[in-house]
Amino acid sequence: MLLKIGELAKRTGLTVRALHHYDAIGLLKPSARSDAGYRLYNRHDIERLHRIQALRRLDLSLGEIGSLLERNGADLQTVIAQQIAALDRQAARALELRDRLKDLLQHLNDKVEPDLPTWLATLELMAVHDRYFTTEELKTLRTQKERFRDDAASRWPALVNAIRASMERGIPPESESAQALSRQWMLLAKDKMDGDPRLMLKVHSMHRNEPAVQARSGVDGALLDYMARAFSVFRLSIYAKYLSPAEIDAVRGKTGRNIPQWLELIAQVRQQMEQHADPCSPEVQSLCARWAELFRAEWGDDPALHQKVIAADRQEPDLLLGTGLDQAMIAFLAHGIAHFMRQRPST
Repeated sequence: MLLKIGELAKRTGLTVRALHHYDAIGLLKPSARSDAGYRLYNRHDIERLHRIQALRRLDLSLGEIGSLLERNGADLQTVIAQQIAALDRQAARALELRDRLKDLLQHLNDKVEPDLPTWLATLELMAVHDRYFTTEELKTLRTQKERFRDDAASRWPALVNAIRASMERGIPPESESAQALSRQWMLLAKDKMDGDPRLMLKVHSMHRNEPAVQARSGVDGALLDYMARAFSVFRLSIYAKYLSPAEIDAVRGKTGRNIPQWLELIAQVRQQMEQHADPCSPEVQSLCARWAELFRAEWGDDPALHQKVIAADRQEPDLLLGTGLDQAMIAFLAHGIAHFMRQRPST
C-alpha cells in the first residue's frame, strides 16, 4: 500500500508542509515517487512516522529524533532521563516564578494604588535577593515570612523605627533601653531567619551593601553596628552572673568583635551536622581547632573561666540569640572539642 502525501497527512493529523520539512531534513523520506513525481509512502515509512510522532510527545527535537531512529533507539533511556531532568528544571523555575509573583502581588496588595515606582522598587528588591540567596534559602525566608506574617509585619517596622529614634537621640548602645531593643531585635531576627547563621550572614551583608534594601527596610550598616554593640553589652551583663567583676573587666571590649567569623564558623559546623558528620572526623576537627582559636581570642587562656562561660551558654537561652547556636550544636561541639584537646600535643 502506497499513500500520497496528502492522504498520509490526513491520516496522521500532520500538515503537508510538515511532511515536506521532514523530507527536506532527511527525517522521513518517501520510499517511492509516482510517474508524476508525487511522494509515495509505504508501510515502513508510516511506521517510522508513528515513531517520530511518539518521540515528539517527549518534547525531543527533530535532530534528536533522527539520531535515535538511526541508532535504532539505543540511547533512548539516556534521552528520556535527560528530558525528565530538563522538565524538573522547568518545573522548578515555574514554581519559583509563581512564588515571586505571589510575593509581588502581596507587595502590591499592601499598597492602596500601586504605581510604576512601586513595581520597579519591588522588582529591584527581588533582583537583589537573587544575588544573595539560593533558591532554597529564598524558600526558607518565604516560609518564615508566612509563619510570622501577622506578628512580624506589625512588630518589625515599629522596632526599626524605635532603634532609629534611639540612635538619633544620641542614646548610647550601652544603655538599658538600647540593650532591651537589641534583645527584641535578635528574637525577631531569629524567627525571620529560622536561626540559620548562613542566612544571618547574607542578610547582614545585604543590608550593609544594598541601598534599595536599606531604603525599603530602614536598616543599614550604622543601625546594625548600633544593635551589635548594644547586644554585646547585654550578653556581657548575663555573663556577669557567672563571672567575677575582675573576669568581666578582663574580657570587656573583646567579646563580640569577631561576629562575622563566628557566624561563618557556626554555619560550617551546622552544615557538618546536617551531613551527619562524626565530631571526631578530620573535617569537624579542623572546625574545632578554629573554634578554640576564636574562643581564646575572646576569653583568654584560663580553663576555669572557660568552664564558667560554657556553663552560662548552656543555662542562658538569651546568650545564643543571634549566633545560630543551639543546645544540640553545643553538645556536638563539646564532643568534637574534647577529642581535639585530647589529640593536642602536650607542652
